[in-house]
Amino acid sequence: MARKLSSTRKPRISATRAPLNKERVLTAAISIADREGIDGLSMRKLGEELNVEAMSLYRYIANKEELLDAMSDYIVNTFERPETNLDWKSALRQCTLSAHKTLWAHPWLCALSMSRPKISTASLGYAESITGVLRSAKFSNQLTHHALHAIDNHLFGSTLQEISLITGMQAASPEINAIFLQQMVDKYPNISHVIVDAVHDHEVEFGFVLDLLLDGLERVRDAEK
Repeated sequence: MARKLSSTRKPRISATRAPLNKERVLTAAISIADREGIDGLSMRKLGEELNVEAMSLYRYIANKEELLDAMSDYIVNTFERPETNLDWKSALRQCTLSAHKTLWAHPWLCALSMSRPKISTASLGYAESITGVLRSAKFSNQLTHHALHAIDNHLFGSTLQEISLITGMQAASPEINAIFLQQMVDKYPNISHVIVDAVHDHEVEFGFVLDLLLDGLERVRDAEK
């Protein structure tokens, strides 16, 4: 006689996996890079992160070089665009500070972006929004060109320098840092006084230089009129 199923017995539910798509691949890759750095990212590790075979990733990404470009584009596309209801300096200040914070959240991105050979559509889209603000503020085409380079250099160059310096200091032991500071005091007393007395906040310092940059651009624009 066949046995009847107990009315209290629950049917087995098969485990389901969220469908794989390009966005999932990119967000998982970014998560690995945030934890382990860009050198810790591989297609094998990415497959493990997503619980899939590495070969299945190639439906969405051709190779690691394409993956790195796509990761960079994905994050740059999240950069805050200038607010249209603000004056030009406030709009550029706000979006540049926001981009600075985003780069700090992904400390591998500055070096990666500056090393990639091609100009991406994501970077062009961000530059287009900055260009629109400058041209609306009556900047000449030549001064807009200079301003774009100056703002971009400050955003990526200064942030990369900050990340490299702070990462290096954090990697050293307190004993090594103490020895280094003592050597600084002995050889470079003026720099040492500044290091000891000044408040070190990378966001404040980034904003300080950004304000100088924007004020300087305004003076040059007004002088051209």
